[in-house]
Amino acid sequence: MTKVDIPRKAVYRLSLYQRCLNHLRTTGGRTVSSEALAKAAGVKSTQLRKDLGYVGQFGTRGLGYDVGTLSDAITEVLGTARLQPVILIGVGNLGSALLGYSGFGKEGFEIIAAFDAFPDKVRLRETKLPIFAMQRLGEIVARHGVKMAILSVPSQVAQSVANVLVEVGIQAILNFSPTVLEVPDSVFVNQVDLAIELENLSYFIR
Repeated sequence: MTKVDIPRKAVYRLSLYQRCLNHLRTTGGRTVSSEALAKAAGVKSTQLRKDLGYVGQFGTRGLGYDVGTLSDAITEVLGTARLQPVILIGVGNLGSALLGYSGFGKEGFEIIAAFDAFPDKVRLRETKLPIFAMQRLGEIVARHGVKMAILSVPSQVAQSVANVLVEVGIQAILNFSPTVLEVPDSVFVNQVDLAIELENLSYFIR
């Protein structure tokens, strides 16, 4: 399937719609109106219809969207129709917690390996996945065709590790390190700064 050129914010919203559709599927929902889906995703129905235009022409007037058909179409566009291999760098407390999270597979992602500067120390913890030294990064990325990485290393080494990820062909990074990464325009970074998120929430509880 030819890749559709979709704005980054719209891609994020498509993921939100997909979560809502997955929930409907598990509860037996077969159709959903644009108003109901937009409300569940927290967007306006006009925005939802515009975003779904990137996916294709769906929906029947008076009946709404077929949940299964729309979900499958979004899955195809987002590239999660098959398990997407992912690697994790940095197996500290946060990295270990991410390795133990079982929800990635349900959303089309599979962490196939983890890497750490001190793999022998990490192996003392209980992990189901192999923990490799950074020297084997390029080999494993090439063997499995990995394009995505999760970065959970200390801020002082985050940029140098990101540079290595770019060199071995990683195209997308989910960055949990509290630092802004400098990467080529062809590499996409999503920043997850837990401290900033908590700081933003604190404004609303004064």
